[in-house]
Amino acid sequence: MSSYINRENIESLSEELLSPLPTQRRFFSYAMNGLSFILSLLALFPLASILWEIISRGISGLKSEMFYLPLIENGFANAIIGTIIMVSFGALLSIPIGIMTGIFLAEFGKTNKITNFVRFLTSILTGVPSIVVGMFAYGVVVLITKKFSAFAGGFALSVIMLPIIALTTEEALKLIPTQQRLASAALGGTRFQTTFRIVVKSAIPGITTGIALAIARASGETAPLLFTALFSQNWSDSLMSPTASLPVLIFNLYNNPDPEINKLVWTTSIILLSLVLFFSLIARLLSSKSRFK
Repeated sequence: MSSYINRENIESLSEELLSPLPTQRRFFSYAMNGLSFILSLLALFPLASILWEIISRGISGLKSEMFYLPLIENGFANAIIGTIIMVSFGALLSIPIGIMTGIFLAEFGKTNKITNFVRFLTSILTGVPSIVVGMFAYGVVVLITKKFSAFAGGFALSVIMLPIIALTTEEALKLIPTQQRLASAALGGTRFQTTFRIVVKSAIPGITTGIALAIARASGETAPLLFTALFSQNWSDSLMSPTASLPVLIFNLYNNPDPEINKLVWTTSIILLSLVLFFSLIARLLSSKSRFK
């Protein structure tokens, strides 16, 4: 009798699963999909309009010599190299510390008072104006070394990048199902092995997204570099000398009274956007390779 009832339940359940959805539910599903598509287009419209405005106004000013001559010879190469150096240096400082901070917040100190304090400070850092970060780096590095430098600029950018990487890493780790941690523990994995071989490896796409966002944010910062790296018309001698950057170059071009020079703001913006895209692609490429190892 029980097998008969079970067979009947299974047959009725399979009929329900295979039967088409009611008309009202299908209509509701199509309507929600259409609404989501329309809202996505509306969200992308401002971004597309900004990109179109920058490209349409700046593409005519692009010249090949901009990529290998310094500013003193009507090129942007020193500003491009300076931006790459300072953003890379800031990333080298902030990425390891940010990832380890996120791991600590998500995995090892969930109910610790120190964790709450660190999370509180990290959240505050995300809202600190960049000009305040520049003043902090000026007091910590520039006043001690007695010179403006790429080192000071990279340090300021690392302070901006650090809280973004830490918080996105924490959220990416929290999205990993608890079942994966339990399965690793059941197979004899220690907490350290579970965290770094299972959890962190599964969260690499989310962590990479946070790193890309931090790099994009740092690449466009102007105020911290005005206080730390200053600017240079020619190639920089070393990391401890004033260094040009694309954001400060855009700032200087915008304030130039010459209309012809002022138009180069759009061309410089194209180069800066391309640089941000380059950093993002590199981050994605590295994350995809590490996932499949």
